[in-house]
Amino acid sequence: MEEKHYKLLTPGPLSTSSRVKNVMLKDWCTWDNEYKELVQNMRKKILEAGGADTDVYTAVPMQGSGTFGVEAMIGSVIKDEDKLLILSNGVYGKRIKEIADIANKNYEYIEFSYDTCIDKKSAKKVIENSMATHIVLVHCETTTGILNNIDEIGELCKINNRVFLVDAMSSYGGIPIDFEKNNIAFLVSSSNKCIQGVPGFSFIICKKEAIKECKNISHSLSLDLYDQWEVMEKDCGKWRYTSPTHVVRAFCQALEELEDEGGITKRYKRYSENQKILSEGMEKLGFKCLIPKNIQSPVITTFQNPKNEKYSFKDFYDFLKKEGFVIYPGSISGKNIFRIGNIGDIKKEDMEKLLKSIEKYTTEVLGWKN
Repeated sequence: MEEKHYKLLTPGPLSTSSRVKNVMLKDWCTWDNEYKELVQNMRKKILEAGGADTDVYTAVPMQGSGTFGVEAMIGSVIKDEDKLLILSNGVYGKRIKEIADIANKNYEYIEFSYDTCIDKKSAKKVIENSMATHIVLVHCETTTGILNNIDEIGELCKINNRVFLVDAMSSYGGIPIDFEKNNIAFLVSSSNKCIQGVPGFSFIICKKEAIKECKNISHSLSLDLYDQWEVMEKDCGKWRYTSPTHVVRAFCQALEELEDEGGITKRYKRYSENQKILSEGMEKLGFKCLIPKNIQSPVITTFQNPKNEKYSFKDFYDFLKKEGFVIYPGSISGKNIFRIGNIGDIKKEDMEKLLKSIEKYTTEVLGWKN
C-alpha cells in the first residue's frame, strides 16, 4: 500500500529532502573506521556550521531525542556544590526544571509569562540577585514560537561570571548564534530540527575547557556527557553504545545541504520569509497571532483558534492533512491555540499552498467570506 506523503509543518520532526531520506538505504557498522571517520567529520561540521571556533569548542553527539541531550547536559555539568538558575517562559523551560528535580540538582526556577521575551530588561535583577553558578535558557521556546534574547542574557552571564547553558533545540542551524559574543559554554540541539535531519540523536556543543571539568559528575551511565566525549576523542568517533548509524548518515547529508543552501544566514532568511508569508496570510484570513512580531521566531507561529461554533481543531487538523499538510496543536494551559511550523524542507510555495487550503476550510466549513 502506497503511503501518502505530506508536509510536516511542525518544529521537528520535519519534512526532509529526498536526498536525506535516500542516504539511509545503506547499512553501517558502528566500529568500522569508515563510519568513525564519518562521525568525526560530522562533529567538525556541526561546529563549522554555527561558526563555533574548533580550537575552543567540541561537539558531542548523544543517542536519543533532544530531551536526552538536555538531560545529559544538566546531569553532567552541574556539580553538587553548584546552583543552576533556570529562566523559563514555556513548556521546555519547565522540562529543564523536571530534569533538575529528578537529577537532584540545586536550582532556582524563575518563570516568566509565556508571551514575554526573556531579555536583559526582564532578567537583569534576577541574575544579579541570584547565587547561581550556572544559567540555562531556551533560545526558541516552541511552546509559542517566542525568541528569547541569548545575546543579552549571555552578556549578563559574562558580566556576572556565570556559566551559560543554552537549549537551542529549535534554533541551531536556522538562526545565527555568536558563541563567543554570547559567552556560551554549552549548547544543545537535535538532529531533527533546523539542520533538517531525522530523529535519533541530539548533540551538545561544549567549550573544551568546560567539558574537561565534567568528569564524574553524572549519576547516569548512558547520559554521561564527559564519558561520551572522552571515548569519542580517544577512539576517533566511536560512540560508547550503539550508534544510530542511519540517522548519522542522514544528518551528514543534511549538513551538506545546509552548506549548499548558503549556511545558516541563508536558511534563516528562508525561514523568515516563510514565517512572514504565513503570518500575514493567516491574519488576512482572520486568524490572530499570539506573539508580537518583534519577539516572534522564524521557526513556529502560534495562532488563536477562531471563535466559531463550527470550528474544532481536530476537524481543522484532519482537513489540512487530507490537503497534504500536518500542523501542531497548542500546549499552553488555558489558551485556545494551535501552531504552524515552517522549518525543514519547506519553501514559500508550500506556505502559499497551505494558505489556499486554510482559506478553503474557512469558506467551505466555517462559512467565512474571505
